[in-house]
Amino acid sequence: MDEHDVAAERFEAHRARLRAVAYQTLGSASEADDAIQETWLRLSRTDPGSIENLGGWLTTVVARVCLNMLQSRREQPVGMHLPEPVVTGADGIDPEQEALLADSIGPALLVILHTLAPAERLAFVLHDMFAVPFDDIAVIVGRSPAAARQLASRARRRVQGVTAVPGTDLARQRAIAGTFLTAARNGDFGALLEILDPDVAVRSNGAEAVRGAAAVAGRAFPFTRIAQVTLPALINGAAGVVTAADGRPITLVAFTITGTKIVAIDLTDDPRHIAEADLAILGR
Repeated sequence: MDEHDVAAERFEAHRARLRAVAYQTLGSASEADDAIQETWLRLSRTDPGSIENLGGWLTTVVARVCLNMLQSRREQPVGMHLPEPVVTGADGIDPEQEALLADSIGPALLVILHTLAPAERLAFVLHDMFAVPFDDIAVIVGRSPAAARQLASRARRRVQGVTAVPGTDLARQRAIAGTFLTAARNGDFGALLEILDPDVAVRSNGAEAVRGAAAVAGRAFPFTRIAQVTLPALINGAAGVVTAADGRPITLVAFTITGTKIVAIDLTDDPRHIAEADLAILGR
Protein backbone atom coordinates (compact mmCIF):
# COMPACT_ATOMS: atom_id res chain seq x y z
CA MET A 1 0.00 0.00 0.00
CA ASP A 2 1.54 3.32 -1.09
CA GLU A 3 1.44 6.60 0.83
CA HIS A 4 -1.63 7.84 -1.06
CA ASP A 5 -3.60 4.70 -0.22
CA VAL A 6 -2.63 4.99 3.45
CA ALA A 7 -3.82 8.61 3.53
CA ALA A 8 -7.09 7.65 1.84
CA GLU A 9 -7.69 4.85 4.32
CA ARG A 10 -7.04 7.12 7.29
CA PHE A 11 -9.29 9.80 5.80
CA GLU A 12 -12.15 7.34 5.33
CA ALA A 13 -11.97 6.47 9.02
CA HIS A 14 -12.92 10.09 9.79
CA ARG A 15 -15.35 10.72 6.92
CA ALA A 16 -18.59 10.15 8.85
CA ARG A 17 -17.72 12.67 11.56
CA LEU A 18 -16.42 15.20 9.05
CA ARG A 19 -19.59 14.96 6.98
CA ALA A 20 -21.72 15.37 10.10
CA VAL A 21 -19.77 18.53 11.02
CA ALA A 22 -20.12 19.88 7.49
CA TYR A 23 -23.82 19.09 7.22
CA GLN A 24 -24.75 20.58 10.58
CA THR A 25 -22.75 23.70 9.76
CA LEU A 26 -24.03 24.17 6.21
CA GLY A 27 -27.49 22.60 6.33
CA SER A 28 -26.96 21.14 2.86
CA ALA A 29 -25.98 17.57 2.03
CA SER A 30 -24.56 18.56 -1.36
CA GLU A 31 -22.49 21.40 0.10
CA ALA A 32 -21.31 19.07 2.85
CA ASP A 33 -20.04 16.70 0.14
CA ASP A 34 -18.20 19.62 -1.51
CA ALA A 35 -16.58 20.51 1.82
CA ILE A 36 -15.49 16.90 2.35
CA GLN A 37 -13.98 16.77 -1.13
CA GLU A 38 -12.03 19.97 -0.53
CA THR A 39 -10.80 18.60 2.81
CA TRP A 40 -9.54 15.44 1.12
CA LEU A 41 -7.75 17.48 -1.56
CA ARG A 42 -5.95 19.47 1.14
CA LEU A 43 -4.92 16.28 2.92
CA SER A 44 -3.67 14.77 -0.34
CA ARG A 45 -1.35 17.76 -0.75
CA THR A 46 0.02 17.37 2.79
CA ASP A 47 2.50 14.93 4.25
CA PRO A 48 0.33 12.79 6.61
CA GLY A 49 3.41 11.97 8.66
CA SER A 50 3.69 15.61 9.67
CA ILE A 51 0.19 15.58 11.22
CA GLU A 52 0.25 14.57 14.87
CA ASN A 53 -3.54 14.47 15.41
CA LEU A 54 -5.20 13.64 12.11
CA GLY A 55 -8.75 13.79 13.46
CA GLY A 56 -8.23 17.24 14.91
CA TRP A 57 -6.43 18.43 11.77
CA LEU A 58 -9.24 17.25 9.50
CA THR A 59 -11.92 18.80 11.73
CA THR A 60 -10.08 22.12 11.63
CA VAL A 61 -9.76 21.98 7.84
CA VAL A 62 -13.38 21.05 7.16
CA ALA A 63 -14.53 23.74 9.62
CA ARG A 64 -12.47 26.39 7.81
CA VAL A 65 -13.85 25.25 4.47
CA CYS A 66 -17.40 25.45 5.83
CA LEU A 67 -16.76 28.91 7.29
CA ASN A 68 -15.56 30.13 3.89
CA MET A 69 -18.66 28.67 2.26
CA LEU A 70 -20.96 30.33 4.79
CA GLN A 71 -19.26 33.68 4.28
CA SER A 72 -19.50 33.33 0.51
CA ARG A 73 -23.18 32.45 0.83
CA ARG A 74 -23.86 35.63 2.81
CA GLU A 75 -22.03 37.72 0.24
CA GLN A 76 -24.31 36.35 -2.48
CA PRO A 77 -27.78 36.30 -0.88
CA VAL A 78 -30.25 34.01 -2.63
CA GLY A 79 -32.92 33.87 0.04
CA MET A 80 -33.11 31.75 3.13
CA HIS A 81 -30.96 28.62 2.96
CA LEU A 82 -33.18 25.93 4.39
CA PRO A 83 -31.96 22.42 5.21
CA GLU A 84 -31.55 20.22 2.15
CA PRO A 85 -33.54 16.98 2.27
CA VAL A 86 -31.93 13.70 3.24
CA VAL A 87 -34.50 11.03 2.44
CA THR A 88 -35.17 8.05 4.66
CA GLY A 89 -37.78 5.35 4.46
CA ALA A 90 -39.67 3.54 7.17
CA ASP A 91 -37.37 0.53 6.82
CA GLY A 92 -34.25 2.51 7.66
CA ILE A 93 -31.45 4.40 5.91
CA ASP A 94 -28.17 3.52 4.33
CA PRO A 95 -25.01 3.71 6.49
CA GLU A 96 -23.78 6.99 5.01
CA GLN A 97 -27.09 8.74 5.66
CA GLU A 98 -27.21 7.21 9.15
CA ALA A 99 -23.81 8.70 9.93
CA LEU A 100 -24.94 12.04 8.54
CA LEU A 101 -28.00 12.13 10.78
CA ALA A 102 -26.46 10.56 13.87
CA ASP A 103 -25.59 13.90 15.44
CA SER A 104 -28.41 15.79 13.73
CA ILE A 105 -29.87 18.82 15.44
CA GLY A 106 -32.89 18.76 13.16
CA PRO A 107 -34.25 21.02 10.43
CA ALA A 108 -36.01 23.44 12.79
CA LEU A 109 -32.74 24.30 14.51
CA LEU A 110 -30.91 24.49 11.19
CA VAL A 111 -33.39 27.15 10.11
CA ILE A 112 -32.63 29.16 13.26
CA LEU A 113 -28.89 28.72 12.79
CA HIS A 114 -29.19 30.24 9.32
CA THR A 115 -29.96 33.60 10.93
CA LEU A 116 -26.63 33.61 12.80
CA ALA A 117 -23.38 35.11 11.61
CA PRO A 118 -21.08 32.44 10.11
CA ALA A 119 -18.58 32.54 13.00
CA GLU A 120 -21.38 32.24 15.58
CA ARG A 121 -22.92 29.30 13.79
CA LEU A 122 -19.62 27.50 13.42
CA ALA A 123 -18.62 28.08 17.05
CA PHE A 124 -21.95 26.74 18.29
CA VAL A 125 -21.90 23.64 16.08
CA LEU A 126 -18.28 22.76 16.83
CA HIS A 127 -18.47 23.24 20.59
CA ASP A 128 -22.02 22.27 21.51
CA MET A 129 -22.40 19.38 19.07
CA PHE A 130 -18.89 18.05 18.59
CA ALA A 131 -17.12 19.11 21.81
CA VAL A 132 -14.33 20.97 20.01
CA PRO A 133 -12.38 23.07 22.59
CA PHE A 134 -12.64 26.84 22.37
CA ASP A 135 -8.87 27.07 21.97
CA ASP A 136 -9.19 25.14 18.70
CA ILE A 137 -12.30 27.05 17.59
CA ALA A 138 -10.46 30.32 18.18
CA VAL A 139 -7.81 29.35 15.63
CA ILE A 140 -10.47 28.47 13.05
CA VAL A 141 -12.49 31.69 13.38
CA GLY A 142 -9.50 33.97 13.96
CA ARG A 143 -10.57 35.12 17.43
CA SER A 144 -9.34 34.69 20.99
CA PRO A 145 -10.64 31.69 22.98
CA ALA A 146 -12.73 34.08 25.09
CA ALA A 147 -14.23 35.61 21.95
CA ALA A 148 -14.94 32.15 20.52
CA ARG A 149 -16.75 31.27 23.76
CA GLN A 150 -18.86 34.43 23.39
CA LEU A 151 -19.74 33.50 19.81
CA ALA A 152 -21.07 30.14 20.93
CA SER A 153 -22.87 31.71 23.88
CA ARG A 154 -24.69 34.23 21.67
CA ALA A 155 -25.71 31.47 19.30
CA ARG A 156 -26.91 29.31 22.19
CA ARG A 157 -29.19 32.08 23.43
CA ARG A 158 -30.75 32.38 19.97
CA VAL A 159 -31.58 28.71 19.72
CA GLN A 160 -32.82 28.13 23.25
CA GLY A 161 -36.26 26.58 23.25
CA VAL A 162 -35.93 24.95 19.83
CA THR A 163 -36.54 21.21 20.04
CA ALA A 164 -33.21 19.47 19.45
CA VAL A 165 -34.68 16.31 17.96
CA PRO A 166 -37.86 16.98 15.94
CA GLY A 167 -38.50 13.29 15.39
CA THR A 168 -39.39 12.78 19.07
CA ASP A 169 -43.03 13.61 18.20
CA LEU A 170 -43.20 12.29 14.66
CA ALA A 171 -46.88 11.38 14.94
CA ARG A 172 -47.73 15.03 15.63
CA GLN A 173 -45.59 16.18 12.73
CA ARG A 174 -47.27 13.75 10.36
CA ALA A 175 -50.68 14.93 11.54
CA ILE A 176 -49.76 18.56 10.85
CA ALA A 177 -48.34 17.70 7.43
CA GLY A 178 -51.50 15.71 6.69
CA THR A 179 -53.68 18.66 7.67
CA PHE A 180 -51.75 20.87 5.27
CA LEU A 181 -52.17 18.43 2.38
CA THR A 182 -55.88 17.92 3.09
CA ALA A 183 -56.51 21.66 3.28
CA ALA A 184 -54.60 22.22 0.05
CA ARG A 185 -56.55 19.50 -1.79
CA ASN A 186 -59.86 20.91 -0.53
CA GLY A 187 -58.94 24.49 -1.37
CA ASP A 188 -59.43 25.48 2.28
CA PHE A 189 -57.47 28.73 2.40
CA GLY A 190 -58.46 29.44 6.01
CA ALA A 191 -57.24 26.04 7.24
CA LEU A 192 -53.93 26.58 5.48
CA LEU A 193 -53.46 29.94 7.17
CA GLU A 194 -54.16 28.30 10.53
CA ILE A 195 -51.37 25.76 10.12
CA LEU A 196 -48.74 27.96 8.43
CA ASP A 197 -46.41 30.21 10.39
CA PRO A 198 -46.93 33.86 9.30
CA ASP A 199 -43.33 33.98 8.06
CA VAL A 200 -43.30 30.49 6.51
CA ALA A 201 -40.76 30.06 3.69
CA VAL A 202 -40.76 27.71 0.73
CA ARG A 203 -37.51 26.73 -0.97
CA SER A 204 -37.52 25.13 -4.38
CA ASN A 205 -34.35 23.31 -5.44
CA GLY A 206 -32.19 25.35 -3.09
CA ALA A 207 -33.58 28.85 -3.69
CA GLU A 208 -36.34 30.60 -1.80
CA ALA A 209 -39.45 30.67 -3.97
CA VAL A 210 -42.05 32.33 -1.76
CA ARG A 211 -42.44 33.61 1.79
CA GLY A 212 -45.46 34.42 3.96
CA ALA A 213 -48.51 32.36 4.90
CA ALA A 214 -50.92 33.94 2.39
CA ALA A 215 -48.48 33.58 -0.50
CA VAL A 216 -47.66 29.97 0.37
CA ALA A 217 -51.33 29.06 0.81
CA GLY A 218 -52.08 30.55 -2.61
CA ARG A 219 -49.38 28.39 -4.20
CA ALA A 220 -50.56 25.22 -2.47
CA PHE A 221 -53.66 24.58 -4.57
CA PRO A 222 -52.17 24.00 -8.06
CA PHE A 223 -49.34 21.98 -6.50
CA THR A 224 -51.64 19.41 -4.95
CA ARG A 225 -53.82 19.15 -8.04
CA ILE A 226 -50.76 18.01 -10.00
CA ALA A 227 -49.83 15.42 -7.41
CA GLN A 228 -52.12 12.42 -7.79
CA VAL A 229 -50.39 10.38 -5.08
CA THR A 230 -48.49 11.30 -1.93
CA LEU A 231 -46.14 8.78 -0.33
CA PRO A 232 -45.06 9.26 3.31
CA ALA A 233 -41.36 9.66 4.03
CA LEU A 234 -38.94 10.72 6.69
CA ILE A 235 -36.91 13.69 5.47
CA ASN A 236 -34.09 14.86 7.71
CA GLY A 237 -35.71 12.67 10.34
CA ALA A 238 -38.93 14.71 10.17
CA ALA A 239 -42.28 14.34 8.42
CA GLY A 240 -42.37 14.66 4.65
CA VAL A 241 -43.89 13.21 1.51
CA VAL A 242 -42.98 12.27 -2.03
CA THR A 243 -45.54 13.38 -4.61
CA ALA A 244 -46.15 11.27 -7.68
CA ALA A 245 -48.08 11.51 -10.94
CA ASP A 246 -48.95 8.48 -13.08
CA GLY A 247 -47.01 6.30 -10.65
CA ARG A 248 -43.81 8.33 -11.08
CA PRO A 249 -42.25 10.29 -8.18
CA ILE A 250 -41.88 13.92 -9.17
CA THR A 251 -41.21 15.97 -6.02
CA LEU A 252 -39.93 15.63 -2.46
CA VAL A 253 -41.68 17.80 0.10
CA ALA A 254 -39.99 18.32 3.47
CA PHE A 255 -41.85 20.07 6.29
CA THR A 256 -40.08 21.96 9.07
CA ILE A 257 -42.51 22.16 11.99
CA THR A 258 -42.19 23.95 15.32
CA GLY A 259 -45.01 23.70 17.79
CA THR A 260 -48.21 23.48 15.76
CA LYS A 261 -47.01 25.55 12.80
CA ILE A 262 -45.22 24.77 9.57
CA VAL A 263 -42.32 27.22 9.41
CA ALA A 264 -40.71 25.97 6.19
CA ILE A 265 -41.43 23.74 3.22
CA ASP A 266 -38.54 22.44 1.15
CA LEU A 267 -39.34 21.10 -2.32
CA THR A 268 -36.99 19.43 -4.76
CA ASP A 269 -37.37 17.67 -8.08
CA ASP A 270 -33.64 17.06 -8.34
CA PRO A 271 -33.20 13.70 -10.13
CA ARG A 272 -30.61 12.51 -7.61
CA HIS A 273 -32.98 13.02 -4.69
CA ILE A 274 -35.88 11.51 -6.62
CA ALA A 275 -33.78 8.42 -7.26
CA GLU A 276 -33.01 8.16 -3.55
CA ALA A 277 -36.70 8.52 -2.71
CA ASP A 278 -37.60 5.81 -5.16
CA LEU A 279 -35.23 3.37 -3.52
CA ALA A 280 -35.95 4.33 0.08
CA ILE A 281 -39.68 4.81 -0.02
CA LEU A 282 -41.35 3.14 -2.98
CA GLY A 283 -39.59 -0.11 -2.19
CA ARG A 284 -41.10 -0.31 1.29
